Amino acid sequence: MAGHSKWANIKRQKARVDAVKGKTFTKISREIIVAARSGVPDPDGNFQLRTAVDKAKAAGIPNENIHRAIAKGAGTWDDASSNYEAIRYEGYGPGGIAVIVEALTDNRNRTAADLRAAFSKNGGNLGETGCVSWMFELKGVVTLQGEIEEDELLEASVEGGAEFYEPTEIDEDTSGYEVFTETTNLESLNQTLKERGYEIFNAELRWIAANNVEVTDPDQARSLLKMMDALDDLDDVQNVTANFDMADELVALSLV
Repeated sequence: MAGHSKWANIKRQKARVDAVKGKTFTKISREIIVAARSGVPDPDGNFQLRTAVDKAKAAGIPNENIHRAIAKGAGTWDDASSNYEAIRYEGYGPGGIAVIVEALTDNRNRTAADLRAAFSKNGGNLGETGCVSWMFELKGVVTLQGEIEEDELLEASVEGGAEFYEPTEIDEDTSGYEVFTETTNLESLNQTLKERGYEIFNAELRWIAANNVEVTDPDQARSLLKMMDALDDLDDVQNVTANFDMADELVALSLV
């Protein structure tokens, strides 16, 4: 099972641009609100909230804004905008590429309409829930960065109950590893790797495709990446996952 599609690496590069635009702030704030509402509003006792707060700090979001988002989720901040719910949407991109979209929204009708438009304008179509998710499996993923000795990582992964790991690129100058596990074991694995001294870049639940489809046609690649970008740019959208892969040269050509 491949750990990620080409889109996973593209999104990391895009995240740095989005941070400058302030989009990362909006998405992570919503993530904090929902995490605080779904469990105790204390990062020490809520793993989902703790990972969201860590992500916020890494993105440079001020502590004041983090505390405000937690208060909104806990219901101690009088603001109707904190009434978000998590919804999963599914559809197809150009060439039948399977796409899963995870959203946090306070208006289902608006989000569905925006998603439908983003799909249809770029050669795709929004489908029914369940139409493509059977091609994916939800996994816990801990991303490590920095210099890593593989023999030591293997030992730590076994100790933490990981299923497998693979090398990845955090950005152009930083490499690392992604360590995969069952969703229920994510917190335990994250803690084990942290205790072992690894630098945690991110810990998340991610949809992993059983098989990726190789895209080789430049026109399809261009339309697909344009659609993925349009979906990811929507304020209500938190994550977009798809089962495609393509050569780096084709990615560069398509993003011009």
